[in-house]
Amino acid sequence: MQTLGFAMCGSFCTLAQAMEQMEKLSGKYKLLPVMSQNVYETDTRFGKAEDFIARAGQIAGRQVLHSIVTAEPIGPKGLADAMVVCPCTGNTLSKLALGITDTPVTMAVKSTLRVGKPVILCLASNDALAASGQNAARLMNTKNVYFVPLSQDDPVKKPFSLVADFSLLEETVAAALEGRQLQPVFR
Repeated sequence: MQTLGFAMCGSFCTLAQAMEQMEKLSGKYKLLPVMSQNVYETDTRFGKAEDFIARAGQIAGRQVLHSIVTAEPIGPKGLADAMVVCPCTGNTLSKLALGITDTPVTMAVKSTLRVGKPVILCLASNDALAASGQNAARLMNTKNVYFVPLSQDDPVKKPFSLVADFSLLEETVAAALEGRQLQPVFR
């Protein structure tokens, strides 16, 4: 059975959807959970950090990695066959595009990419068609980076927002493991 890293960053309103996808994937893959400091340490109106940590650990059957030091060996030690970032914020997307490695999630991605394994981004960003747009385009042209198909979630009230179709995560992972991008990317 293949192992997927499952990294979560601070798009708190979509963490419940991410957890649902994590549960679905747990039947097909071993999971290695990784959380950014924001998710690991911050309680919000969408839930308590300790509840997200407990649920992710329970689903994966192992402790959540939550530091740069614990995420760094993922690639070199072959701990994952691919890395999912779900949800992937505009902030994390931009850091990845610019090679900034200052969180457990960005380190997990860097570590995975440096050994030529696929990274699957499940974007949820209110500025993906604005400030983060150029970074999304840069990553779409980066080897071994794949996107879960996206659409505007509310083009009238949030005209710059893009959100991945979380229900397509499993299909996107399967395609990425075969070296191909699920199409169409924009729906």
